[in-house]
Amino acid sequence: MNQVQVAIDGPSGTGKSSVSKLAAKEHGWGYLDTGAMYRALTWWCLDQGIDLTDQQAVAEAGRTFDLRMGTDPSAPSVAVGERRIDAEIREPALTEQVAAVATNLEVRANMRDRQRALMEQLAQETGGVVAEGRDITTVVAPDAQVRILMTASEQARLARRSKELSSTVEATRAQIVDRDKADSTVSQFMTAADGVRLVDTSDLTFEQSLAAVLQIVQEAIDAGERE
Repeated sequence: MNQVQVAIDGPSGTGKSSVSKLAAKEHGWGYLDTGAMYRALTWWCLDQGIDLTDQQAVAEAGRTFDLRMGTDPSAPSVAVGERRIDAEIREPALTEQVAAVATNLEVRANMRDRQRALMEQLAQETGGVVAEGRDITTVVAPDAQVRILMTASEQARLARRSKELSSTVEATRAQIVDRDKADSTVSQFMTAADGVRLVDTSDLTFEQSLAAVLQIVQEAIDAGERE
């Protein structure tokens, strides 16, 4: 296959972001963090004083804001115009408000188009792309050569993310479980759709999780070469 699209979905704390970056790096492909796109729009709306409950205003901002995604898996970045906002979009206060933007159906439709265009561009430029999010396997790239759902038990996910954030499990629960519940109203990322490979990382080390994903990708590449 000359151009490979890999779509990876899953809830927070499964390891999908770190695995996706290393999988892309392994093959010299581009990497797209679709969740960061929603975070960037949330940041922009807050910066511009746009009420996140005003769905039309948020949707209009989503259509017009100057989002710039850095897609090098070794150093991904997010900017609006010339302003880098990598740290800002990971702040807990912003994380608590992302759901209001991510569940806006007009915003999702626009982001879907942006994400598809970026995936196609990266695949053409680098030979492949690994895109990760919550509806990539089913909505954004249902025809991707590789579609994977990474999952893990709630206990494992909370333990991992609380360690990353240096916070208690209970403090992390509001950011992880509540966000998953909100996002699940507009996208399905807890169970694998038909044709989507499942990787349960509950009892896997990070290295094992990465190996499992790389094996699935390689199997698809080998199958494509035989056709």
